[in-house]
Amino acid sequence: MSRHVAIVTDSTAYLPQPAMARHGMVAVPLTVVLGDEALEEGTEISARSLALALQKRRSVTTSRPSPQVFAETYRARAEAGATGIVSLHLSAEFSGTYDAAVLAAKDAPVPVHVVDTGMVAMALGFCALAAAEAAEAGGSLDEVVAAAEKRAANTSAFFYVDTLDYLRRGGRIGAAQALFGSALAVKPLLQLVNGRIEMLEKVRTASKAIARLEEIAVAEAGSATVDVAVHHLAAPERAAALADRLRERVPGLVDLHVSEVGAVIGAHTGPGLLGAVISPR
Repeated sequence: MSRHVAIVTDSTAYLPQPAMARHGMVAVPLTVVLGDEALEEGTEISARSLALALQKRRSVTTSRPSPQVFAETYRARAEAGATGIVSLHLSAEFSGTYDAAVLAAKDAPVPVHVVDTGMVAMALGFCALAAAEAAEAGGSLDEVVAAAEKRAANTSAFFYVDTLDYLRRGGRIGAAQALFGSALAVKPLLQLVNGRIEMLEKVRTASKAIARLEEIAVAEAGSATVDVAVHHLAAPERAAALADRLRERVPGLVDLHVSEVGAVIGAHTGPGLLGAVISPR
């Protein structure tokens, strides 16, 4: 079924495939470079394969999609009947994906509005879902963009990592912060602020950090009507336990998504990641 406004996002949204299909959304894949082999996220490399490579200390980097890939995606959406496209992407602080989309949008056959959500993972995914719902309600291009931007402004993302080393290697956190955390042997809690990763708290043990992550998520949700996502990398038991506790403690919970992050985000966080996304409706 063609839609007036089509929604495009990227593979770091980590949206469930049934939701993608239901809303007719397309996710443009980022690339993971493992040694000298370039692999598309979501189809050519799994999170488990990535975690194993990191544990073996293999060289892992990531790269954005090319403008040509975006151009082909926009063309296909137009040929399917879209008269406008909203293209929603992970923070431009993390990747050149937004810039590649902007370049491709200039020559697209229909108007394309590219949005830097400042988010990643299901924090981005919830923005895409809000945009899709607005489009399906008959919203204009501007109204769909406004729905996505409103969701982004109200969404919070918090996460725990076993070590800051992976974030330091990828340039996603300052060397001074990473060194400070390592020197004190603390377990860091981080958050997304203005599209960047910032230190939130430093906790002495993993168990205390995960308990604190739960408390922060519960406090952030309050009594509002919210969607929640719990993410992990190679830590399914941690994720399941956190999800169970949030299900009991968040009174306004509507949808709860539990999933392993893909290889692109995993490359920068390392195994042991546990994250909580709180997104008021």
